[in-house]
Amino acid sequence: MKISFLICGITAAVLLSSCNTIIGIGRDMRIGGEGLESAANKATGGGSSGSDSSGAPVY
Repeated sequence: MKISFLICGITAAVLLSSCNTIIGIGRDMRIGGEGLESAANKATGGGSSGSDSSGAPVY
């Protein structure tokens, strides 16, 4: 019985801590995409919007 509680506790801790990891990965991907978009705009001579209008949450 104690071992099953231990396994459940460890599993819950891993699952709850992974939420921040997924948010961090999403944030890094968004920032990388904005950098690529900026580089593409400079290369093609297109204008840049200057503000983030994606509606993505920033934590």
